[in-house]
Amino acid sequence: MKSKKILILLLLISGFSFSQKKTRADRFFEKGDFINAAIQYEEELNKEGYSKEVLGNISTSYYNTFQFKKAYRYLKNLVTGRFYNADKNYDNKYNFMMYQVLSAMGKYEKAVTFLTLYKKNKEEKFNKNDAIEIIENFKLKEDDYTVEPVTFNSDASEFGAVKIDSLIYFTSDRKPSSIGDRKFLWTHRSFLDIYKIKLDENKQPIEEAVGISDVINTKLHEGNFTFSRDMKTLYFSKSNSEKGKKKFDSLNNNAVHLYKAELQEDGEWSAPKKLLFNDVSYSIEHPALNQEENRLYFSSNMPGGFGGFDIYYVEINPGGDYGPPINLGSKINTAHRDQFPFIDRKGNLFFSSDGHLGLGMLDIFVCEKKKDGFVQPVNLGAPLNSSYDDFSITYYNETEGFFASNRKKTGDDIYEFVQTGEIFLREYIAQFEVRDFATEEYIPNADVKLEDDRGNKIYENQLDSVATFFRKILPGKYDLSASSEGYEPRQKTFSIKEKNEEIYVIYLDKIRKEPKKKEEEIAVSIPKKEIPPKKTAPKGGDIREKLLKDKTGPPVVERNGKLYFDLPPIYFDYNKWNIRQDSKKVLDDFAKKLDKYKSVYIKIISHTDNRGSDSYNQVLSEKRAESTRNYLALEGYVNARRMKFLGMGESQPLIDCGGDCSEEEHQVNRRSEFEIVKY
Repeated sequence: MKSKKILILLLLISGFSFSQKKTRADRFFEKGDFINAAIQYEEELNKEGYSKEVLGNISTSYYNTFQFKKAYRYLKNLVTGRFYNADKNYDNKYNFMMYQVLSAMGKYEKAVTFLTLYKKNKEEKFNKNDAIEIIENFKLKEDDYTVEPVTFNSDASEFGAVKIDSLIYFTSDRKPSSIGDRKFLWTHRSFLDIYKIKLDENKQPIEEAVGISDVINTKLHEGNFTFSRDMKTLYFSKSNSEKGKKKFDSLNNNAVHLYKAELQEDGEWSAPKKLLFNDVSYSIEHPALNQEENRLYFSSNMPGGFGGFDIYYVEINPGGDYGPPINLGSKINTAHRDQFPFIDRKGNLFFSSDGHLGLGMLDIFVCEKKKDGFVQPVNLGAPLNSSYDDFSITYYNETEGFFASNRKKTGDDIYEFVQTGEIFLREYIAQFEVRDFATEEYIPNADVKLEDDRGNKIYENQLDSVATFFRKILPGKYDLSASSEGYEPRQKTFSIKEKNEEIYVIYLDKIRKEPKKKEEEIAVSIPKKEIPPKKTAPKGGDIREKLLKDKTGPPVVERNGKLYFDLPPIYFDYNKWNIRQDSKKVLDDFAKKLDKYKSVYIKIISHTDNRGSDSYNQVLSEKRAESTRNYLALEGYVNARRMKFLGMGESQPLIDCGGDCSEEEHQVNRRSEFEIVKY
């Protein structure tokens, strides 16, 4: 997310100094040229070995340029004291940086260990196990969005998209540069400008994107923006400048300020004016108007906040002047970056933060608006969020909009989304049933107990002849225990969906009793008449041989004395368990084969890669195995009783690549196997 960081303010590196003479790498670092700083620090480390200061700076350089594996390499040396300085203490900020880097690499359990250390050093209460569970729930929740990249992305960075009728406005550093043009040191690319583009009904560009206005765009940065509803007023972020020249504070930082322009009768924008509550010593950026247009929200690192960047608002008075900035408080703001506010038509607040628990780097959150203010932020989860930066969300109607992410490359891309689920916490009516496994009939007089994932009792009762009960509960994991006379007791964990009157069934098996032989039956031998042999169904050996010879559809192979259907890989996207389109044809063919051999029973075994905690991967693999079984049952009409499913987590990789796996190796390890358990 290189390009937007000018809108977040350069790190406070100006106080950096060594007792020794500053090197070339130090000078690059102080200027914010992290690309060249990293190159020069590599040379210094090769010549002089590791020092605490250089390890911190090279880690920061790689972190700021999103080279996380390289940042991790040096952070690991820093936090374990592998440097020649006698004092092995290091700044606590590197524990937070390690948390972010490991999260970006998908190593959430290790990441939270460093977040725990960071919180402990700040004497803040923090529960590691709770944090891991919360993060894993973000990843395992049902998708509330579908996302896809827009067609007008380029090799440059694009973000901050806003749709007005058929036009889309966005921020980018795509402007071609020639020799002698100034470039932004952080990215080595052009400065940011605001663009607009028109798309056809298929969302394809009709023409090339053009700048919004030569009056608005300058040689410096112009970034996130918002329009009034009548499109006559534009608020936007811009490098603090006067007469085209940057203005610097006492620490030599060029802040980002908010500007306002008005659309004139001739269709041209007026010269931008700086809002009066800007201050040369700090940044005010990322403007957002509420529906009534009497409040302007923004992000700022002004003094008196909670640390980093906080979200504020000012009242817009009837005369057009502004009230004092008001901080949204500790419920929303953290000690880190809380930025990119957006207010939807209902007044709900969306924003990005790396201070609240999330999937890594900046995640997008929402706070529902109530009568007494905004409620607690909710992480919007995958696929909107990823382990990288996800930010600048906007809606252009009730369910559709844009956001930006650097999940696919070093720079930023714009993604379009459709909201398909409920994003706010709601209670749903869930129907629970207790049935006989063999007959699927209700089991009368069943004793049931429902508990949440923390062991709190939600419901306990003895049911009547219709073994059903209803509860209005929040989505999440719940344990249902059931027992009845003559049946084996059972407990099952259900994931309650965001859907009313969904049915959740627990099946019980009858207790099997061995028949007792009578003494006289044992003692007396009755001679049998010879009965001619009856025609019987093919024996197991015959079916086994037939399966091994049948090459129509998925073949059967033998491995370690067991039979398996040899299917093409059933691939799953990272952190997902839904059946991909490319795997549906494979499973459709498999269902036909199973229909041919109705006496064959199978076990579906699902495996994950090694990213994420053991417990998370175990749950994920179970969901993938269950998803495969459900597809075969619901779409392929295979009797569900013929299929068992088992999740193995990350315990049995095909490629044991440890912590340095390529994406291709991870994909190979994410797989399903189909073992024949009965025929």
